[in-house]
Amino acid sequence: MIAIAFLNQKGGVGKTTLATNVAGELVVLGNKVILIDCDPLASALDWSAARQRKRLFPVVGYPKPSIHKDIGVIANGYDYAVIDSPPRQDAMAKSVMLAADMLVIPVQPSPYDVWAAEETLKLVEEATVHKDSLKSVFAINRKIVNTAIGRDVEEALNRYPVPILATHIHQRVSFAESALGGLIVSETDSKSMAAQEIRTLTEELIAFYGKKDGSIPE
Repeated sequence: MIAIAFLNQKGGVGKTTLATNVAGELVVLGNKVILIDCDPLASALDWSAARQRKRLFPVVGYPKPSIHKDIGVIANGYDYAVIDSPPRQDAMAKSVMLAADMLVIPVQPSPYDVWAAEETLKLVEEATVHKDSLKSVFAINRKIVNTAIGRDVEEALNRYPVPILATHIHQRVSFAESALGGLIVSETDSKSMAAQEIRTLTEELIAFYGKKDGSIPE
């Protein structure tokens, strides 16, 4: 079982949107997936409850800072466990990091998000003392099409010792529209730009996890 956690100490960066869509795409690729909602606000659980179709994967609420101890039982029998985590909860964040094999840090194209990334990376550094196999990567999320700020945030993140995924997720209405019905974007339109971005991002995460040196695959 491989655990992928979406975590950032800053709120509103799109962790739940990425977690639900990546989990769904992993299922599309033929994997057995469980999503663990560690956020007390339970946004992923709300997303799941809004769904009227047959579910793609189970969503379990577990907002406890013991997820690193219990994930083996919760995710037993699954290929992937995707973890959606809350902001501003150090104890929960540390537990999620210890539970994860791969940490995805979503960052929006704004200086506030870049500054907040440093706070998250301090926790990552503490976690790797206890789990040196943990792999971390930035994912630029909610990028606005045809603006320079996306390039600017990538340049700013390059000063941190964490790689940046080549796939950027853009700000698109289809993410909100699909979430209203508990769907992933590829279910509403599999040929949309949003679905293509999620597909490419998911494939890149799989390849990134398989790279022993932790570099972004060419």
